[in-house]
Amino acid sequence: MTIQATAPDPLVSPALPPVPDGAALVARPGSAEMRRVLGQFASGVTVVTGLDEGEAVGFACQSFASVSLDPPLVLFCAGHGGTSWPRIRRGGRFSVNVLAEDQDDLCARFGSHTGRRFEALDWSPSRWGTPSLPGVLARVHCSIDAVHRAGDHDVVIGAVDELEWVGDGAPMVFFRGAFAATAPGAPGPAR
Repeated sequence: MTIQATAPDPLVSPALPPVPDGAALVARPGSAEMRRVLGQFASGVTVVTGLDEGEAVGFACQSFASVSLDPPLVLFCAGHGGTSWPRIRRGGRFSVNVLAEDQDDLCARFGSHTGRRFEALDWSPSRWGTPSLPGVLARVHCSIDAVHRAGDHDVVIGAVDELEWVGDGAPMVFFRGAFAATAPGAPGPAR
């Protein structure tokens, strides 16, 4: 597997440490092993939404994170095989809707490759025009700041335009290849 960097980073030394004896003979992990081992890391579940020529588009996404507080930046990763991300990219803006643990229906709707995701869904446009989904815990409204190609995904950096704290429930979590409830009685965040 070859990893392509978008530009050399002057803060990282171009000299790599020597390869330990025998390490050159070890094959890089395959996709099944990546899923199995990295499935040990629990992640939240979001739906990334946007507009393409006035039509609402979106997809379920577990690869979402905060990048920077100053300036406020977030990231999500989108697979090259998806059809929603290229449409959101054309619009230049997106919203990340953080799902609550009881929103299996939204997760299934936006995680499916078939069907009309917004059909008969009671959503509303944000002040930025991007779709805001009902009943979510939070919304992060962004402008696309940068896109980096990384293997079979794009890493999308969003400049945060607005944050919305919507609900106080528990989040939907993806763990070991399945959706799981969060720990009962877990303390909520400080506001």
